Amino acid sequence: MKTIGLIGGMSWESTIPYYRTINETVRELCGGLHSARLVLVSVDFDEVERLQRAGDWDSAGLLLADCARRLERAGADFVVLCTNTMHKVAPAIEAATRIPLFHIADPTAEAIRAAGLRKVGLLGTRFTMEQDFYRARLETRHGLEVVVPDEAGRALVHRVIYDELCQGRVLDASREAYRAVIRELVAAGADSVILGCTEIALLVGPADSPVPVFDTTALHARKAAEFALR
Repeated sequence: MKTIGLIGGMSWESTIPYYRTINETVRELCGGLHSARLVLVSVDFDEVERLQRAGDWDSAGLLLADCARRLERAGADFVVLCTNTMHKVAPAIEAATRIPLFHIADPTAEAIRAAGLRKVGLLGTRFTMEQDFYRARLETRHGLEVVVPDEAGRALVHRVIYDELCQGRVLDASREAYRAVIRELVAAGADSVILGCTEIALLVGPADSPVPVFDTTALHARKAAEFALR
């Protein structure tokens, strides 16, 4: 079994499901008392969020690259970054170590294609929905068509993530608001929806959408465990 290196804390609310899903998958596939070999570096999300807000992605990349080097020194065989948004600095992480980064977009896109779906609605932070680092990977590497909410929808989705979900607040009113955004994506032609922030599954899931939803947290964590067992 390979040792998984987790970079977590962005936020810690979604790092917990990573740990649980990875270990549940190993137990499912190996049986008995088996659990995952892993090491975790967890950051102070307040520091990361301030860098995001300031647009200082270079400093954010240096911070997470240092985390990856610490994981490598601790014996990790590959890196799992437990956040969608911070894959914006994936190149800095990949350049910092000799071990690979297991990119969150890839298992998600593979699951969508395996289901025969092609036009996906993307929910996430403003950075994930509006910038190319994530959407372009889905489109150019995996051949998906990506649609995002309108300006008001993007603002709402982003606000709920930072002001509520990252702080452990799960509100019924926000769930209904997300359901409305999902319906608008479906009306725009989406045949599926990516929960493209690792906290969103705390709020909505398959029952909240008229089309299939793909939870990046669950898919990333499960595939990381399977990769560790190859």
